[in-house]
Amino acid sequence: MASQGDDDLVASKTEGYKVGEKKTVEEYAKLDQNDESLNRWKASLGIATGAPLAITPGDTRRCVIQSLALEVEGRPDIVIDLTAAGSIEALKSKPFIIKEGAKFRMKANFKVQHDVLSGLKYLQVVKRRGIRVGKDEEMLGSYPPNTVDKPSYEKKFSQDEAPTGMMARGHYEAVSKFIDDDDHTHLKFEWSFDITKEWK
Repeated sequence: MASQGDDDLVASKTEGYKVGEKKTVEEYAKLDQNDESLNRWKASLGIATGAPLAITPGDTRRCVIQSLALEVEGRPDIVIDLTAAGSIEALKSKPFIIKEGAKFRMKANFKVQHDVLSGLKYLQVVKRRGIRVGKDEEMLGSYPPNTVDKPSYEKKFSQDEAPTGMMARGHYEAVSKFIDDDDHTHLKFEWSFDITKEWK
């Protein structure tokens, strides 16, 4: 049986866009080695710079989402360490509390390993009482594997504002996933939040 939001969690496609030929980090590093501006561009992406991070033997993941955080103006961040056992399962049963009208944003901390990650996107569907009330898609970008000098990436999402009024208050459920240009899902999870009149 498909879980909540499967039909809604499909990334939009740009007509005519074709994913480029896949190359390894080594192939990118060797590409046009005598082109000074291209070498500067590759260095700005972290390609062929720094010692690679150690990868746990047998870990084939290309993108590892390490933590998610809710960032609210004037309040301390609420950080969920996704490397902790049971953390993903706990997201749905322990809702985030967001005061109506508050400005907030999500942010993700992740690492890339093995090869270049192309076109990472974040998709989210929000439902209230089983009815879809919102769908978001945010392009996060393409990233080379992390190095000892840059052990992780942090991406802040667009700022949002919680709805206001008695009708907006209550419990919401969401399904989110991180997906790339190859339609490979790196993480999919269910979570929830409550819109309240005051902070609790």
